[in-house]
Amino acid sequence: MGDDLYSFSLTTFSPSGKLVQIEYALARVNAGSTSLAVKAKNGVVLATEKKLPPLMDEASISKVSMITENIGMVYSGMGPDSRVLVRKGRKKAQAYFRTYKEHISTAALVKELASIMQEFTQSGGVRPFGVSLLIAGFDDSGPHLYQVDPSGSYWAWKASAIGKNMVNAKTFLEKRYNDDLELEDAIHTAILTLKEGFEGEMNENNIELAIVDDKRKVRVLTPAQVKDYIGEIQ
Repeated sequence: MGDDLYSFSLTTFSPSGKLVQIEYALARVNAGSTSLAVKAKNGVVLATEKKLPPLMDEASISKVSMITENIGMVYSGMGPDSRVLVRKGRKKAQAYFRTYKEHISTAALVKELASIMQEFTQSGGVRPFGVSLLIAGFDDSGPHLYQVDPSGSYWAWKASAIGKNMVNAKTFLEKRYNDDLELEDAIHTAILTLKEGFEGEMNENNIELAIVDDKRKVRVLTPAQVKDYIGEIQ
């Protein structure tokens, strides 16, 4: 009961030391579609559910976004909030390039986005972002995978999952992951993990896959390519 009295204030801690609005933002993330990522020796795979109403055009919706040519992200939670962060991330990357004449590293961009999300937990008149992000990139130090939460906390991962089925997905990934994964194996692992908690029949129209490979390019797989990969695991 005590924490409920503080639930409408973003900038006031409850007696138990919580910022309750951040917990509500995490609840929104946990109600979102499952998204996951797997890091391999030569790249990173991003995968997400993309279940849409029957009459909606699938081509008009994309949950995987390119921030720079070698850094991509996927989200779980509120789509409009993710678009704001994608736009801010692209601006930060361009500002970095104009200043230093080189592309921003994955870690530096993650830190910038996490700082923006943290700022929205201590400012009046705003609310936390209702999304968690999985950010994948490939730079001079190799492939990278980070998770950023509404509080602004961020960590590097070998494989991670967010959204409504994240607990089962992480358990599945823990059993199947190893440090010697190649990118092709990581794609199969990502699809199998999504399939583990998928409601209904999985096909090329209701999941989305993207890779960041050692050519330092983010590439969203076409429905035909996704269909081929699904066929390989069946």
